[in-house]
Amino acid sequence: MTNTSSAIVQRLWNYCNVLRDDGMSYGDYVEQLTYLLFLKMDEEQQLLRPSSIPDGLRWSSLIGRDGDALEVHYRHILAELGKGKGLIPTIFRKAQNRIQDPAKLRRLVELINGETWMGLDIDVKGEIYEGLLEKNAQDVKSGAGQYFTPRPLIKAIVDVMQPGALMDIADPACGTGGFLLSAFNYITKQGQLDSAAMAHLLQKALRGWEIVDNTARLCVMNLYLHGIGLDSIESPITVADSLAGDPGRRFDMVLTNPPFGKKSSVSVVTDDGDAKREAHSYVRDDFWVATSNKQLNFVQHVKTLLKMHGRAAVVVPDNVLFEGGAGETIRRNLMKECDVHTLLRLPTGIFYAQGVKANVIFFDRKPAREGAWTERLWIYDFRTNINITLKQNPLTRAVLDEFVTCYNPANRHERKATYSETNLQGRWRAYDYDELAGRDKANLDIFWLRDESLEDSANLPEPDILAAEIVEDLRAALEQFEAIGEELQ
Repeated sequence: MTNTSSAIVQRLWNYCNVLRDDGMSYGDYVEQLTYLLFLKMDEEQQLLRPSSIPDGLRWSSLIGRDGDALEVHYRHILAELGKGKGLIPTIFRKAQNRIQDPAKLRRLVELINGETWMGLDIDVKGEIYEGLLEKNAQDVKSGAGQYFTPRPLIKAIVDVMQPGALMDIADPACGTGGFLLSAFNYITKQGQLDSAAMAHLLQKALRGWEIVDNTARLCVMNLYLHGIGLDSIESPITVADSLAGDPGRRFDMVLTNPPFGKKSSVSVVTDDGDAKREAHSYVRDDFWVATSNKQLNFVQHVKTLLKMHGRAAVVVPDNVLFEGGAGETIRRNLMKECDVHTLLRLPTGIFYAQGVKANVIFFDRKPAREGAWTERLWIYDFRTNINITLKQNPLTRAVLDEFVTCYNPANRHERKATYSETNLQGRWRAYDYDELAGRDKANLDIFWLRDESLEDSANLPEPDILAAEIVEDLRAALEQFEAIGEELQ
């Protein structure tokens, strides 16, 4: 992050600490900044293009007000701009004023008004907002971290996937837009784009779905600050449950980290009038099997979204690799109909939700044929004997350099294993399809390195990380028992 952007982030964030005394969370603060920043930048852009915001609802209408009049008018703006469809209604959808003190609202308006935001470079504006989102994700109590995939991991995934200028790229669980923005940045840094390619990239190439209103607005604003969707009538982000149905559109590339929660559920009202959550299985013609496991459903959904020969990278928890029943059916079909070529095993401690054991699975969609498309699965074990923590030893892009090199994105069909009889600590090796298909339940939860922490207590993770891992393992085991129970019924 540049000195300019980090200084602005810190200035804005320091004021957040004042607002927290009034009961506002970090998430509430970033949300209010989203509304106000958009209004301010829309005002600044009027010299270049007409504003799509009606008279009387623009930034200038806030400047001349104070006290209760400012608060009432601000609420009116939020309500009016949330109506209809498009980019602006997506940002202001169900928007509410969380700042109860008009004097503090006035101070925040003055802070934002003191900067000429459109005068900042696109990258600087994006860095400022990304910095605010990351600070928000660090607030463990808010749960915002579940929408924030570590940026070094995203960058490594995009570096090996190598998105192109004319590709259509999707994220069906886009959170705050990390994958879409990283793909955008990668493409723009590859060289000068002609006007047609740039127009496609800014207006049509990137599409996402997000089920949570507040997160969707953060994502749209994040894209907007990077110049994406500026002139779009249609929002690049759809606020909806992406698993509810096939959207019809197909993409060259899908990059996604679906929510960590494994059970899909819906609200139902009992005979007593009480609301409760019940497990929900998605029954779709394009799915191999119906299951209430959200992560397994996302794997099936991603396969549907891909064009023929389209490529995907999906972050999944360990249970997707070993769960029986629907899990086995999906893995076998995925290996048959797609080329499942790479698996990156991730360490705990990289996500803001501690104890999560996750992986990245890479596959390409292929046309129908008699035999299985998966011939060999290459696995990089970035978990065993790796100690990553959010504060003392955070994940960096550099520590993933070996994986990127091993992946060999220039030609992944010319890979060389680092594991051998003479190098038993090599983290990169391949397994043939027959060996994978012959494993019990087509289990892809494969490891081969000796875990030094089991031999030396001095290498054990911190107690809070150990506790979080135990909780995650127990949760996974419970869901396994629940799945068995469902099958027996």
